[in-house]
Amino acid sequence: MANLFKRIFSEHGAKNVVTLFHKPSNAASTRVLTLLKQVNAQAAAHATEDQASSHQSQNKLERVEFELDVTEAPPTADQLKNIIDYLGGPSAVSKVISGAQDEPDAVRRLKADGDSFKRPLVVDWNQGKVVAGDHESEILSLLNSISKDSGKA
Repeated sequence: MANLFKRIFSEHGAKNVVTLFHKPSNAASTRVLTLLKQVNAQAAAHATEDQASSHQSQNKLERVEFELDVTEAPPTADQLKNIIDYLGGPSAVSKVISGAQDEPDAVRRLKADGDSFKRPLVVDWNQGKVVAGDHESEILSLLNSISKDSGKA
């Protein structure tokens, strides 16, 4: 299913959607939100500069704008399953759901208590990549992998 999303997005040249599962009262989550906003603003500024400059600079792999989706809601069960897959499968459930042993347990715990979901969590749905926590270098690496060529089939 994740490959289907990737193919659909890349065929239509849509922007990558990066979702931050956010908790405003969590300082780490607020830092991640600030970082994502700054990186997206810089990418937008560079995109505008590129439009006015020569086409030679557009051939380089550069970070491009992404659609930033910030939500305080926990993921849906389907989103959670994708997140777990992106993180490497069943062994990753405890990275996103406190105390979960496996995927069915994670879904059950999520439905019972949305606060069991660990935030911040950054998801690039197009690339199928996730960063759990406020690991700035990992988040920047994820964002740097969004290149101008990622939207081309």
